[in-house]
Amino acid sequence: MDRLLFLLATGLARGAIFALFALSLVLIWRAARIVNFAQGAMALVATYAAFAVTGLTGSYWAGLAAGLIAGAAIGLGVERGLMRFAPHSSPLSGVIVAIGLVMVLQSLLGILFGAQYLPMRAPFDDSPIMVGGVPLLSPYDLFVLVVALAVMAVLAVLFTRTSLGLQLRASAFAPEVSRVLGVRVSRMVTIGWMLSAAVAALAAMLLVPTELGLNPHATDMLFVYAFAVAVVGGLDSPVGALVGGLVVGVAMTLVTGYLGATVAPIGVLVLLVGVLLVRPGGMFSLREARSA
Repeated sequence: MDRLLFLLATGLARGAIFALFALSLVLIWRAARIVNFAQGAMALVATYAAFAVTGLTGSYWAGLAAGLIAGAAIGLGVERGLMRFAPHSSPLSGVIVAIGLVMVLQSLLGILFGAQYLPMRAPFDDSPIMVGGVPLLSPYDLFVLVVALAVMAVLAVLFTRTSLGLQLRASAFAPEVSRVLGVRVSRMVTIGWMLSAAVAALAAMLLVPTELGLNPHATDMLFVYAFAVAVVGGLDSPVGALVGGLVVGVAMTLVTGYLGATVAPIGVLVLLVGVLLVRPGGMFSLREARSA
């Protein structure tokens, strides 16, 4: 029983990171109707920026802020410099550009920083807290949960309670009507890319200290699992990203704890296939998606 409680608590923390990254994929899908396969590589560049600033200043918080700013700047550069010029006649155009961007970014990171794992320090202790003799969440896991839930709450307020959020939603679901009403749709798409890239960068920066370290492929599996989360929850649904992230995080942790780490990817694949067979649009998908 003690082991089960520990795995459930750890799975929630890991699932919160998956939910954050899946939410970034949902933001891009809703803004530009594209699955950004370069999201992991873009987040990785921002994480390297955070690592560099932390090394220069000795402050984790300065590095975290630098990583978020770098993530937003990368999203701006990719949208304005690449995606805006990709042909829109086929949805595969953006996918091909994104895959090419992954190769370029990972190669550049390998050239600049090498292929070795660079240790990235967590701001809090990662030893589990004992409650009644039962190991539960570590202080760092609690930090991850609080940050992830706070970001999701801020984004929910942004999209439901602010003028900017209303314009972002209108531009995503009715771009032509929004243009007639005076909304600068292209600017809203750019802001969507910036928000998405910053959220993905935050997820990567929260995950890397719990893994082997930082290297040019540190976010590959994060993207794979988060993409599965986004599909399970529904690419149009922020709520689906949250619920799907927590479900996948807990399921992966339980499978790893009881059956071994090599079985976890198979468990995620089984969950993904099962959801696609029962509800292809995702468990929380909108009943009627807008056309591109």
